[in-house]
Parts: sequence; structure tokens; C-alpha cells
Amino acid sequence: MIIGTWNLENLYRPGGAYGPKDKTAYEAKLASLAATVTALGPSVLAVQEVGDPAALEDLVGLLDGTWHVTLSGHPDDRGIRVGFLTSLPVSVIADEDAFPEPLRPVQGDDAGRTSERAGRGFLAVSVSTRAFFFDAVACHLKSKLLSYPGGRFQPRDEGERARYGAYALFRRAAEATALRALADRLLQGDGREHRVAVLGDLNDEVGAATTQILLGPPGSEIGTPGFDRPDQGDAARLWDVAPLIPADRRFSRIHAGRRELIDHVLVSRGLLDQVRSAGTGAPGAAAAALPSVADGDPAVRRDAAGSDHAPVWVRLQP
Repeated sequence: MIIGTWNLENLYRPGGAYGPKDKTAYEAKLASLAATVTALGPSVLAVQEVGDPAALEDLVGLLDGTWHVTLSGHPDDRGIRVGFLTSLPVSVIADEDAFPEPLRPVQGDDAGRTSERAGRGFLAVSVSTRAFFFDAVACHLKSKLLSYPGGRFQPRDEGERARYGAYALFRRAAEATALRALADRLLQGDGREHRVAVLGDLNDEVGAATTQILLGPPGSEIGTPGFDRPDQGDAARLWDVAPLIPADRRFSRIHAGRRELIDHVLVSRGLLDQVRSAGTGAPGAAAAALPSVADGDPAVRRDAAGSDHAPVWVRLQP
């Protein structure tokens, strides 16, 4: 069984501010996405940047077999949301966006406006097979892309850049905290017994502070001396599978020519024991030929085929 996550990059039907300009570009995007999903063959795929639910249904129409679509009811201001594309039936157990108490609202701009909710909802589902069951969470944390008052993507000066960088970091850290709170509920006090996977675009790399918030107690990360030494912290930990991905494939996006792994699969101890391999792109295929993207208006790539992200996945064997 393969489970994973993939940012579909602005999946909208043609027209509007972010969708492809015409049917030809739209069909090319869908065909590219469908080819990747088919090559990946996931049982459970968390998806991000679904701007138009009908567009995801159009994608499903290009796939062989039976597929199930489950979407969050909490889109952001652009209408993009997270969801699941699965070949297995799932049931929703949580769809939420509020920051947990006692975390206070975070500042979002120079005017002092605050937010007490994540920009996009966290969607949790329960997955059952004949062999075993687990819970999975789809997420998409605040982007590192900065925008400024008046719809600008460039700051007036470096002071403004620094402030809005801080506001974005405040938001992403708060969202990571809310996501961790949801994971804690799903772990039910013991991730050795309760299998949980957090799947999504964290918009930062493995060592980032916001990513580390999600891991729980430190000290047993894959590849560290403590990994094979069970302790009480295993009950609360989530493990990032990134070290299991071959080094030459350990990226899911290329930003300004630099490879980044910003899409992640995190698993509890009970699920980690079932992981047999991990990767990006399609298993057995060459590394994804991703475009190099830069900061700026996301509508610039509205007619691009495929996605600027590669899927990240793990293969499970109960």
C-alpha cells in the first residue's frame, strides 16, 4: 500500500483569477496530473491546492478504477483547500481550522489584524483495510511566499520584508501547533498502538522550527542513535520519513534553483513499523523534472501543465 501527499498547484477549472486561461491548458494539466497519480498508484493521497472541487472530479474522471474524493470545508481566501484522493473508502473524523487554547491570535499585518484560525483546514480521515486501519491528516501550512498590502509581491523596503516574513512565520508556527494538537488527539496517548499519518505541504524543510513542532519529544529521529532505543516518548512522537528517501530524490520542489523537501509524511510509531520504503515522484521512475519557481504572483503559472511539486510517499506493508 502506498500513502502520500501531493500539492496539485492551483487546481481550478479554466477561467477566473488562478485557473488556466483556456480548455487546452486545462486538459494538459489534468492529463499530466492523471499520469502521475496512475504511476504512483496510491491507496491514500492527501492533496493540496484544490481550488475547484469540480476540477478534482475532472481529474478522477481520467483515472482507471474507483476513486473517492474527500475535501475540507475550510478553504483559504483563494478558495484552495486540502483533501484526499483515495482508492479506499474513508470516513471523516475531523475538519477544523481553529488555533487551540491557550494559543492566542497571531498578528498578520502592519495594521495589527490578527487571526485565530489556520488559513486552510486540517482534514482527518479514518482508513480501514482488511489488514489494518489508521488515521490520516491532510494539511497545508502557511506559505513562505510573502504578499504585501495592495496585492504587492515586492516590499517597499527591507523593514517591510522583515515584518511580513515574521507575520508569515507567526502564522505557520501557530498552524503547526494546531496540527500537532489534532495529532495528539488522534494518537490517544499512545502512538505505538494508534497508527497516525500526517501528510501535507508544510512549506518548510525537515530541520525548520515549524516542522520540528510536529514531531513531539526529540531524540529518536530516524538516523539518530536513539532511533532503535524505545522510550516513553515514543507514545507521543511522530517520525518524519525524509531520511528514508534516497538522497538524490529528497526534494519535492525547486525554489530559485535550489532543491527543497517541503512536503512531508510523518507517522506514529505504530505506523512506522509498517514502512518499507519512501520516495518522491513515482516509484521506480526517474526523479521528477520539476520547474524552478520563484517568489511572486502564483497566477504566473496558471497555464503550466502538471504541478511544481512532486508527490512524497511511503510504502506500507502490514
